[in-house]
Amino acid sequence: MKIVCLGGGPAGLYFGLLMKLRNPANRITVVERNRPYDTFGWGVVFSDATLENLRRADPVSAERISDAFNHWDDIDIHFKGRTLRSGGHGFIGIGRKKLLNILQARCEEAGVELVFETTVEDDQALARQYDADLLIAADGINSRVRAAYADTFQPDIDQRQNRFVWLGTEKAFDAFTFAFVQTPHGWFQAHAYRFEPGLSTFIVETPEAAWRAAGLDRMSQEEGIRYCETLFAPWLDGHRLMSNAAHLRGSAIWIRFPRVICGHWVHWNTLDTPRGRRQVPVVLMGDAAHTAHFSVGSGTKLALEDAIELADQLTAGQGGCTSRPGPDDGSPDAVPAEQDLRAALQRYEDVRGVEVLKIQNAARNSTEWFEHVDRYAGLEPEQFAYSLLTRSQRISHENLRLRDPRWLQGYESWLATRAGVDVGSRERPPLPMLTPYEVRGVRLKNRIVVSPMAMYACTEGVPGDFHLVHLGAKALGGAGLVMVEMTCPSPDARITPGCPGLWNDEQGAAFARIVGFVHGHSDARIGIQLGHAGRKGSTQLGWQRMDHPLPADNWPLMSASALPYLPGISQTPRAMTRADMDRVRQDFVDAARRAATAGFDWLELHCAHGYLLSSFISPLTNLRDDEYGGDLDGRLRYPLEVFAAVREAWPARLPMSVRISAHDWVEGGITADDAVEIARRFKAAGADMIDCSSGQVSPDQHPVYGRMYQTPFADRIRNEAGIPTIAVGAIFEADHVNGIIASGRADLCALARPHLADSAWTLREAARVGYTDVDWPVHYLAGKRQLETNFVRAAAAVPAPARSEA
Repeated sequence: MKIVCLGGGPAGLYFGLLMKLRNPANRITVVERNRPYDTFGWGVVFSDATLENLRRADPVSAERISDAFNHWDDIDIHFKGRTLRSGGHGFIGIGRKKLLNILQARCEEAGVELVFETTVEDDQALARQYDADLLIAADGINSRVRAAYADTFQPDIDQRQNRFVWLGTEKAFDAFTFAFVQTPHGWFQAHAYRFEPGLSTFIVETPEAAWRAAGLDRMSQEEGIRYCETLFAPWLDGHRLMSNAAHLRGSAIWIRFPRVICGHWVHWNTLDTPRGRRQVPVVLMGDAAHTAHFSVGSGTKLALEDAIELADQLTAGQGGCTSRPGPDDGSPDAVPAEQDLRAALQRYEDVRGVEVLKIQNAARNSTEWFEHVDRYAGLEPEQFAYSLLTRSQRISHENLRLRDPRWLQGYESWLATRAGVDVGSRERPPLPMLTPYEVRGVRLKNRIVVSPMAMYACTEGVPGDFHLVHLGAKALGGAGLVMVEMTCPSPDARITPGCPGLWNDEQGAAFARIVGFVHGHSDARIGIQLGHAGRKGSTQLGWQRMDHPLPADNWPLMSASALPYLPGISQTPRAMTRADMDRVRQDFVDAARRAATAGFDWLELHCAHGYLLSSFISPLTNLRDDEYGGDLDGRLRYPLEVFAAVREAWPARLPMSVRISAHDWVEGGITADDAVEIARRFKAAGADMIDCSSGQVSPDQHPVYGRMYQTPFADRIRNEAGIPTIAVGAIFEADHVNGIIASGRADLCALARPHLADSAWTLREAARVGYTDVDWPVHYLAGKRQLETNFVRAAAAVPAPARSEA
């Protein structure tokens, strides 16, 4: 093949090298605008795993790169006068110039033609000039080719919030170093690492507002660098900071990181070439196709692995192998047939698209963490460090144990001691998810909550044997708190005819029987969630036509406004009158008193998912023009009235939480910013905790699902509004819960579906991760020993997991 790589960075050079090594008859040309052996930037960082990928692709260049690398395992975090070191992370750093020099020399050895000092304005002319079969656009983060074919590539470029400057220093750091400095203008942080003897990269980052408030936008380049030197003097040990961007003036060295995502990576041009009119593909690679924030150190890694994957696909036995002769000049070219080339390029885009998305998701999490250091500044240094290490959500609790078991066990001891555990009396500290939690007069034995789950199994609101077994099993299964599903304060408050109620003494007595079982046979606590269905009431059971009206005997509905949930399908509710509000508020009060009489330990007020109280909060469902509508103050007025009345009726020694929809997932609806303010209002009213769910307010919602996808709401509310939170949503492993609790993203974790599949989820997960110091019901102790033994045997039969990279 005749291949032209536009851009002589790591992606273009490495792909050209690999294709030449795969077939020396390939004619490879790399065109670069800079001078030979010239580059900008300081050091780049890889993980050990990335180097292994390079060794498989080309052992020769990998060995040269490895010889030039500086390797370290430790991360140092400097925060509030403390230094915390964690090991086992496996980083390698190399100067960007050195890396390019190695790849340039290797390309020349292999016969790749390198063309320097050539600025390309017209990629099609370039392809015609070299009679190319394939043109690689590796022309960087500001790719001209990507812009030229934007209709095909569909780029999405997001300029992130922080400003950063890429500097160097002769201070040689012996660990990957994060240093945080609080100024009157805001937080500044440095990312520093050694990449060759006597030279380190030193990136300074800060929010835009702090950057401007400090006057850096008005400083010269030299003044800005001196400002950073003064700020980070304690870690520079008298060394200067240096810039190699002399071509930039003033504050232009401070940039915002552009996150690049492309919908497609391949564009086809029809060109008139020396071999006739042909379809020539243009393929994005490296930063031209995607970027990942420097805080996960993956930009160069992604570029090199793009090159490996495309080379693999073009030379794979199942694609790109059917060839046609080259031109009639006796050349040995074998060019893949167009359909084979199209298939290979599609596989490249599909395979790399998935892998890049994983890294970009991790990078987004990491980016947002550094954009909001002030959110975590209230954490103690130990927890701040844990939060930083796990910020991308690709490094889990057990992955940290794999990296540095001593450090993690020390942190677990610190966390458990903070929770009131005497760790000195234990062989090992408890897992974060198994630490106790106390609020008001209730102590939970651990951080696991059985989330309220609608069972639709009641008759006239009365829970029977099903609920006794269902809830009793969950209590025996090891959770700290078992929550009853949404329970209704009146018959017309139900979602379905099968929903539980607390509007009469018969229902109260039935619940007292269940509470008595939980208290008598387990050390779990049990709570009840009170809610009114509002416009989502009078519907069929969950396994029938969910959210659709009953075929017959529907009861009238009410809501904040006269809007049906499913237009044209659902019953239209009436807008509540003041008399309705008074009656419903009293119904909630009466139900709370019955719950207290039944012996419940915890009460939650349901203000989420589009039910009655939620319908007041969301602007999508509240169109009122009286004092209960309009801005957030008006929309919260009635839910806060109900909360205050219930809080007064509920015993002061018992906790009360509020479930909210922290995001409506609909434009114009509640956002995470609103959720923080909503939480502040309920905190001021006396709420002990916010249960952070989202959505289900409008059928037009478009949630962004994923592992622990709602936990960021709990994180923001906890650390910005200053109120404890419950995290919910796609939490299904001990690692998830341990990471959430240990990092301070939430105080409790509520799991629904996992508990439907396994009532003893808590006990099973503890055994699965090798933690045995957990209480089981005495009747089940033989099962405990068997389960733990089985997991030990299974673990011994499986190779040790690799360390996650990001």
